[in-house]
Amino acid sequence: MRGLSRLTLVEMKLFLREPMMAFFTLAFPLVMLLCFGTVYGNEPSDYFGGYGMVDVSVPGYAAIVIGMTGFLSLAMGITVYRERGVLRRLRMTPLRPYAVLLSQVAVLFLMTALGIGLLVVVAKLLYGMRFDGDVIGVLAAFTLSCLSFFSMGFVLAGVAPTARTAQIVGMALFYPMIFLSGATMPLEAMSDAMRQYVKVLPLTHVVTLLRGMWVGDAWGQHLTEVAVLGVLLVVGLVVSAKTFRWE
Repeated sequence: MRGLSRLTLVEMKLFLREPMMAFFTLAFPLVMLLCFGTVYGNEPSDYFGGYGMVDVSVPGYAAIVIGMTGFLSLAMGITVYRERGVLRRLRMTPLRPYAVLLSQVAVLFLMTALGIGLLVVVAKLLYGMRFDGDVIGVLAAFTLSCLSFFSMGFVLAGVAPTARTAQIVGMALFYPMIFLSGATMPLEAMSDAMRQYVKVLPLTHVVTLLRGMWVGDAWGQHLTEVAVLGVLLVVGLVVSAKTFRWE
């Protein structure tokens, strides 16, 4: 455990020293909040069931952070380490192999939580964000969403031959999700047909689950989202176990 904690601390310092990862995790959601919050405000609207634009947008921005760190940052970080021989050298240390991977997950989980925490604090202070959910329910939805995207990140890291390939493929898969999942444009603004089509996107289920928990929905109202994310988590773990490479 001591070796794991030290490695996690080192990985956290390295994460914060990487401008792109730190920006998209900690600053990018705040930039979106300030831009759209300034333009639209947070006045309650019947269009959003009595909630304001900021109220319904914060869970979506949180989903973007989860996707960014769990899918892109994890995949690119692992593949860069593999290319540079870092994974091979770490595997030869007294640390168990699982500790090396667990430290990556722990850092990204903590940084994701920090980024979303900053987002919530600023939204509450500047725009009076409304929260009617249960904190435990939101944390459970957050954890399930993170683990599901982490598992997909490991799959991408396992099948991508290079870090450049992981970056390109990851962006090609993830960026359409940002705009079509309800993370940036609320699902209410889409047509009924469009809302049906975007259900094939994993991030749509993260947005829907987080928004549901945010407004106080019962878990029984989101069994589809829980099932989809749970299946993605299990399948991702199985596939990544078969495809993961240390060198």
